[in-house]
Amino acid sequence: MQFISWNVNGFRSCLEKGFTEFFEQMQADFFCIQETKMQEGQASFTPEGYYQYWYSAQKKGYSGTAVFTKHQPLNVFYGLGIPLHDTEGRAITLEYDQFYLLCVYTPNAQRELARLDYRMQWEDDLRSYIKSLDQKKPVIYCGDLNVAHQEIDLKNPKTNRFSAGFSDEERAKFSQLLSEGYTDTFRYLYPDTVKYSWWSYMYHAREKNVGWRIDYFVISDRIKDKLKDSRIFTDVFGSDHCPISIEINL
Repeated sequence: MQFISWNVNGFRSCLEKGFTEFFEQMQADFFCIQETKMQEGQASFTPEGYYQYWYSAQKKGYSGTAVFTKHQPLNVFYGLGIPLHDTEGRAITLEYDQFYLLCVYTPNAQRELARLDYRMQWEDDLRSYIKSLDQKKPVIYCGDLNVAHQEIDLKNPKTNRFSAGFSDEERAKFSQLLSEGYTDTFRYLYPDTVKYSWWSYMYHAREKNVGWRIDYFVISDRIKDKLKDSRIFTDVFGSDHCPISIEINL
């Protein structure tokens, strides 16, 4: 089965920049998107053979997630079930016989780490949520997680030590999750490979490949032996992020 995740940084904009062509080319079983920046129905995209599930922020033009899938889920859950977190359209869970799929757009800690305290609360609550799912069946957790976990995951680690997405606190929360029974699929398969999934629109960052790897597929350790591949599509444009994927036998 093939799973794809992509922060599209505005779905309506990305539709005009090649999204449909990539979607049709891949024919993935599951296609998760983040930062839709729209309400359901504001864009015309109804791919044949796919069910679609949208979770939009209350604030228009902000955040939001969606999942397109060829496989009808047993259940769909929106948010984490915690009012503090459930106004920005940041998490969709699809339940299947063999696993849960969780599509997430993690809150950014923002300039000067202004939202770091909230981000820490989000991380703790999300980790508890993932573990509650994992008690029932394995979890495939994907999305823009807004953290470069290790120095290999961004071009300039030393100058970004206290930047949003590479603060000690954010990295430690990701380490904690992994230590409790989860696998970063790309780093598991490619421990020494340097690839990024996000580049600033400024300073010709993508052209110079001055990027960050902040988009992930994280899976329960007990299904990592079923993992076949984990890819980062650095040659696909349309957003400041590029798509990522995994292939896994479930």
